[in-house]
Amino acid sequence: MAQRLVIENCSIATVDADDTEYASGHLVVAGNRIESLGPGRAPEGLENVVRRIDASGHLATPGLVNTHHHFYQWITRGLATDHNLFDWLVALYPTWARIDEPMVRAAAQGSLAMMARGGVTTAMDHHYVFPEGSGDLSGAIIRAARETGVRFTLARGSMDRSEKDGGLPPDFAVESLDGALAATEETVKQHHDASFDAMTQVAVAPCSPFSVSTELLRQGAELARRLGVRLHTHGSETVEEEKFCHELFGMGPTDYFESTGWLGEDVWMAHCVHMNDSDITAFARTRTGVAHCPSSNARLAAGIARVPDMLAAGVPVGLGVDGTASNESGELHTELRNALLINRLGAHREAALNARQALRLGTYGGAQVLGRAGETGSLEPGKLADLVLWKLDTLAHASIADPVTALVLGAAAPVTASFVGGRQIVEDGRLLTVDEDEIARSTRQQAQRLARIAAGG
Repeated sequence: MAQRLVIENCSIATVDADDTEYASGHLVVAGNRIESLGPGRAPEGLENVVRRIDASGHLATPGLVNTHHHFYQWITRGLATDHNLFDWLVALYPTWARIDEPMVRAAAQGSLAMMARGGVTTAMDHHYVFPEGSGDLSGAIIRAARETGVRFTLARGSMDRSEKDGGLPPDFAVESLDGALAATEETVKQHHDASFDAMTQVAVAPCSPFSVSTELLRQGAELARRLGVRLHTHGSETVEEEKFCHELFGMGPTDYFESTGWLGEDVWMAHCVHMNDSDITAFARTRTGVAHCPSSNARLAAGIARVPDMLAAGVPVGLGVDGTASNESGELHTELRNALLINRLGAHREAALNARQALRLGTYGGAQVLGRAGETGSLEPGKLADLVLWKLDTLAHASIADPVTALVLGAAAPVTASFVGGRQIVEDGRLLTVDEDEIARSTRQQAQRLARIAAGG
């Protein structure tokens, strides 16, 4: 018989299809699944209860789901802070091209730790920089996620368009077409787990239209569908990208993606800032997902994505931190607030998003775009016990009557407990699985080492 965990006396936002909420309710976890939940206290007479939590003053939500990130950038934070995307890439690629396995491992540990202590239970990393001789970078990232204890999708990226081909990365930082496809296939075969409670999954993820060849996009899509995994890339992030696609391919990014097999319910794209009505219609028709990264879009002055219009059309949308060289905090729970605020600066103003829509973006929406909405993203019986208890009875939140509004619009709420598959990984804002102080030291050391190497020292 599975061991049971009982959580009582908390507000609950289930983020189910009906947005069911309980002002004071309970959750029963059996093994790695949610067994039951509802209003009031848990039923009497439950067997094999090994722990009870009195969660008075807390809000329980699904764990947050991050849909776009670049972990390696943890060790290049705070650089090129006044650049747009293309200038920022030009400034940083020569440094990124020097990364190696110890650097990537430390950066992944830092990125994962920061997200996990802030309520993320499902993370992803789009890693696309594989310099020659840099070691087993994919393995290092996956090991870091396993140690942290979060559910994880590695979007195995690639680039084959370097400076000599009119791209931005240095020549030695890209792969050949055949090399990228072969390495991606090997990563999927070695690490992808298709099971319901999988802790590690892999997606096929050529970097962007301006850093990969058309053939890598086309064959990448064919590879992903042959292997039965998802596809991820950057799309429609800037006006410069749109101009690039029109000049090189004679069409906009969305039409270009469709021509290479890159629209579909197994695809999600990061940013999608510059989308016209027909682009949004195409995404909705094909159920192509979007990773909305509001802080990074603002930091790089990319623009305001049309999230309200996407949601109204039926496009699956989740939230992303994006790389921490363009979102130095590296936290997803702050993106709930930023998504709501930034979208209200757009055409829909105060009607753009509300607090519950923002929470849905960060939970169920993210699970949708990662292809895991049947397993996580909402609190429902039978789903994986990925959940967070947010402390809302302190000075920062106690006078905000509605707990969801407190979480989304208030200060960043402390995480009292975070569970992944019923296993607690955070207690009172500290990680239980890894040593945060040691990670801080190692990330600083590796950041300094990378800076010395990039400077020729």
